[in-house]
Amino acid sequence: MKNITESASFYENLESMSILEIVQSMNQEDKRVAQIIESVLGHIEALSVAILARMRQGGRLFYIGAGTSGRLGVLDASECPPTFGVPHGLVIGLIAGGDGAIRKAVEFAEDDTEQAWKDILVHQPSPLDSVVGLAASGRTPYVVGGLQQARAAGLLTGCVVCNPGSAVAAVSDWPVEVVVGPEFLRGSTRLKAGTAQKMVINMISTSIMIGLGRVKGNKMVDMSISNKKLAERGQNFLVEELHISSEEAADLLKLHGSVRAVLEAHKG
Repeated sequence: MKNITESASFYENLESMSILEIVQSMNQEDKRVAQIIESVLGHIEALSVAILARMRQGGRLFYIGAGTSGRLGVLDASECPPTFGVPHGLVIGLIAGGDGAIRKAVEFAEDDTEQAWKDILVHQPSPLDSVVGLAASGRTPYVVGGLQQARAAGLLTGCVVCNPGSAVAAVSDWPVEVVVGPEFLRGSTRLKAGTAQKMVINMISTSIMIGLGRVKGNKMVDMSISNKKLAERGQNFLVEELHISSEEAADLLKLHGSVRAVLEAHKG
């Protein structure tokens, strides 16, 4: 496997650059990310369609990863319940080293090939579940081992990696390889590679949630009304959809609890 994520940066003597030169150079590299993702949209579609088919039958989605990749999976999973009104546990993010590793790196946690499957077993997995491994390098033992054991147990496996021909892709039914090239800061995959992974898993989870019927038009009708901003967003949705006043929308939202519930009651 060619380890492109660890290869030499296109930029030298970073410490001699001005701040403007640094941010301009990073921006130049970031521009490449969306273009490279565009070239693998078919693979993202295939993975998303395969996961959606299982989730429609009651399956769940697991993300597994270490470091930045693991944190991105936890972030995406944690945003699904408030955004789409799905239960906690439908999308699950697991990070090497456990939840403590979200804030502070856990030494050598990513090197354990058995731990990811142990972490998944806590959730009593079934063959309807899907596991997506996130690893910029494509060689993280935590992810490789987790996917191997998940596949052996009959779960669907996929991945998002940033190196071609990786060990992680080799144990994935539906690999997505987003080869964004060397990082501005050599080997710092929290930069372009992390951006690419976040963009891809945003596409995966959002397209799946739309496929599961959690969106109406372009609106998050099942979102959790958990703060003032979200309550105002819900009210605005209802004003647009039902052609009512903001006051009436606020009252209906308080009465029914969600935008979808208001729309269903109004339909009736």
